[in-house]
Amino acid sequence: MCSTTTLPAVEGCERVFHLATPVPEDKIVDLESEVLNTAVKGTLNVLKVCSAAKVQKLVVMSSNAAVDFNPNWPQDRLKDESSWSDKEFCKENGDWYSVAKITAEQTALEYADKNGLDVVTLYPPLVFGPLLQSTVNTSSKFLIYVIKGSLVRVCSLPYLPFVTWITTSLINFLLT
Repeated sequence: MCSTTTLPAVEGCERVFHLATPVPEDKIVDLESEVLNTAVKGTLNVLKVCSAAKVQKLVVMSSNAAVDFNPNWPQDRLKDESSWSDKEFCKENGDWYSVAKITAEQTALEYADKNGLDVVTLYPPLVFGPLLQSTVNTSSKFLIYVIKGSLVRVCSLPYLPFVTWITTSLINFLLT
């Protein structure tokens, strides 16, 4: 994303939603260019464009991936602004999407503090809606598995809480 082509898209806007981060499905060949640089540089470009256009608020669509995966977080403690996924833990497990989301969000919050941009982050676990591409995305694959009544394992990481049996009542609810 180039800021010279993005600036006209946000000029005159009071609020902007930043929604994009690559979600790798296959083996990553070049981690830096395929995931990390794309997520962090893309976020930084949106931040700079919003500052230049005097946008009042930027909503960054983060992910539960940025806050949920920390094996040291006390089980009885609610998540709050201090809860982050453990970046090193995610790296050790090859969870590059989470690493990208953590890094991009930390970059956004640091930029906001230094430059006075009002940034708000949201943490959805899954996102559903019309597809903008010709392939099925990760969140939609999850829904397809649920509808089919499959044992759901969205990610190959063994610590994720997404491994669950889907009951007949849930399937019926989703199909009606």
